[in-house]
Amino acid sequence: MKITEVRIGRISVPLRTPFKTALRTVNSVEDVVVEIHTDTGAVGYGEAPPTGVITGDTTGAIIGAIQDHIAKNIIGRDVDEFETLCQTVQKCIVHNSSAKAAVDMALWDLYGQLYNIPVYKLMGGAKKQIVTDITISVNDPEVMVKDALNAVARGYDCLKMKVGVSPELDVARLSAVRKAVGDDIVIRIDANQAWTPKQAVKILNSMQDQGLNIELVEQPVPARDFEGLKYVTERSYVPVLADESVFSPEDAMTIMKMGAADLINIKLMKCGGLYNALKIASAAEVFGVECMIGCMLEAKIAVNTAVHLACAKNIITKVDLDGPVLCSEDPIIGGAVFNEKIITVSDEPGLGIKGLEPGRLVYID
Repeated sequence: MKITEVRIGRISVPLRTPFKTALRTVNSVEDVVVEIHTDTGAVGYGEAPPTGVITGDTTGAIIGAIQDHIAKNIIGRDVDEFETLCQTVQKCIVHNSSAKAAVDMALWDLYGQLYNIPVYKLMGGAKKQIVTDITISVNDPEVMVKDALNAVARGYDCLKMKVGVSPELDVARLSAVRKAVGDDIVIRIDANQAWTPKQAVKILNSMQDQGLNIELVEQPVPARDFEGLKYVTERSYVPVLADESVFSPEDAMTIMKMGAADLINIKLMKCGGLYNALKIASAAEVFGVECMIGCMLEAKIAVNTAVHLACAKNIITKVDLDGPVLCSEDPIIGGAVFNEKIITVSDEPGLGIKGLEPGRLVYID
């Protein structure tokens, strides 16, 4: 199975409601889709969102990295030289983790098709079904209460609340939501780097002192402030999850060695795909640090790949793969089944993606 062509397209999928965090507001998923074609007719699919505020990767940068660097280094190569292909993707250009992730997942898709096995079984095959949380955008307290109650009515029992806009309001936001949903609903929060270390400790401990029972806080301080992250981890009553701080296996190792976080969030777009995500998971197993699997605002091709990883590895104990259920429609054919909080992985070879609905993918020549 030789790689003959790499095609790139764009898709647009509207969201049910605007997605608001401390860093940005988004109304639709606008992703780059990669198709890797082979001489057998098999096609591997990958996807990447432009999340410049987090990864630095814009739509143009993703397309340019794939067209001008990555594609040239893999066309004509045999899918069966898989390890070398994965290494080539990582080494042929620095940074550009989203572009690398999109091509990486398409290669895994083809490798699974080559040997007629789903990717999650290639990586370990721990389980077939996982349960995700759902994200509640940061808003005024009454809006967040309304959104939280709607999510609970849809069957979600774990809410990820975005905070960090007007930090003085964050405790009020969480108090209102906790009062509305009751004590049986799990609440985790994501500050998206919004606080200083001292702010974070004060806010988090105040939340717990008020009995809000927060499960964890995701990235309370700026991404590269590892010492600040450690400061919060050592002083907060709320367990700390490192997210934007982890862009590579090396970052994950540094944080775990420092004891700078209680948990590690694996996101394919930050680490460059499954090849590096597996390294992070293996390191976490050695250190005994549980992981969350997360996503950006992504449509189903990319999130489906993360589902395969989550179903493969038991060290991944928390799931934040709500991208497709935040969308108002799903133009992707095949892959995992997203039934609100319950996600069931496909047993089709590779990643199980069959393509897109006609006319949804706009190809870039």
